[in-house]
Amino acid sequence: MTRLRRAPGPGDHFQGPRAAPVILVEYGDYQCPYCGQAYWEVKKLQQGLGTRLGFVFRNFPLTQAHPLALQAAEAAEAAAVQDRFWEMHDLLYENQDALEMPVLLSHAEALSLDMDRFRADLASHRFEERVRRDFMDGARSGVNGTPTFFANGYRHDGPFSAAALLEALAGGLDASR
Repeated sequence: MTRLRRAPGPGDHFQGPRAAPVILVEYGDYQCPYCGQAYWEVKKLQQGLGTRLGFVFRNFPLTQAHPLALQAAEAAEAAAVQDRFWEMHDLLYENQDALEMPVLLSHAEALSLDMDRFRADLASHRFEERVRRDFMDGARSGVNGTPTFFANGYRHDGPFSAAALLEALAGGLDASR
């Protein structure tokens, strides 16, 4: 089994308690249709496990296949510095068929972001290095496609349905009882 090379840390986008008994890390691409499907499965898993699950999202834009993925990841990171990462993350996946700049700006407005700052961050590619760091961390952990999940530090190579992810996390849940 392939292990996650960089454990979740303070620089990661984290939902749920950091001390949760099970941690799921996703390397995802906002333009990937499979990631779009997995988004809803992760939501089901989060609803079912509640505070027993910690979820980390890391960027892995496959720019050759998905030309808008890097721009979308940068938009999520630009929202993150305004404490709205998860809201932007959700909007990007829930509106995955429209990731062009006017739509990203519309999302930012809907989230009441500081638009001057958001535009400047995107224009300067301020967060491109952050996105590329996530990508390289993923590559070092054996990620070569999206979505790729790590359940409790180990790569999950099976389906990404909520049931399959729950099964991959089950050992950690059993140990927490």
